[in-house]
Amino acid sequence: MIKWITTLFSSTKAEDNSNCRKPENQEHQNSNIKSVSTKYLIVGLGNIGAEYVNTRHNIGFKIVDFLAKKEAVNFETVKLGSLAQYKFKGRTFLLLKPNTFMNLSGKAVKLWMDKEKIPLENIMIITDDLNLSFGTIRIKPKGSDGGHNGLKNINLLLNTTNYTRFRFGISDEFKKGKQIDYVLGEWEEDEKTKLPERLELASEVIKSFGTAGLENTMTTFNGK
Repeated sequence: MIKWITTLFSSTKAEDNSNCRKPENQEHQNSNIKSVSTKYLIVGLGNIGAEYVNTRHNIGFKIVDFLAKKEAVNFETVKLGSLAQYKFKGRTFLLLKPNTFMNLSGKAVKLWMDKEKIPLENIMIITDDLNLSFGTIRIKPKGSDGGHNGLKNINLLLNTTNYTRFRFGISDEFKKGKQIDYVLGEWEEDEKTKLPERLELASEVIKSFGTAGLENTMTTFNGK
């Protein structure tokens, strides 16, 4: 009888301990499951105002405008900018045009990144680049601001330079001391002719970033 009671007690204790461990193990397993965000924040940089619409410095606006028009989605006025939402292959692309001036672009980026809970690796900033020939595409996972006031402010407010940049070449065909006039000037006629094809390619870059990933996108599009 004593042996039977001892056996029963031991068995019950083992079962109790086993039950206690299950939630702990389950919790550990759950903590190792990473949630993957399917939201992407695509920010085109530019200056607000009708006088800047067709300027080289506004290529970021122009690219997201092109994609939105192509996919028949509309921009809505939101806090610190205009926002359009585009869905493709299970991903949601938030196309953002900050309505601050260029040198305050980081305020809108930070606000919408936090509001939509978008991880840093799912952010792409589109800018013009004087160091690339017209229409040339270069995607990089990080880097300096390169003297670009929009990137400078984004770096400051995000406190990092580790986010994807999509640079669109505008070339540097200007005379000494005329950089500002050139950047804020409108496209030449031959550039206007070639621009639609480059905008089409740029829209493919955005979709590839969200579906194929950064590395594949760089391999496919850099230098084109």
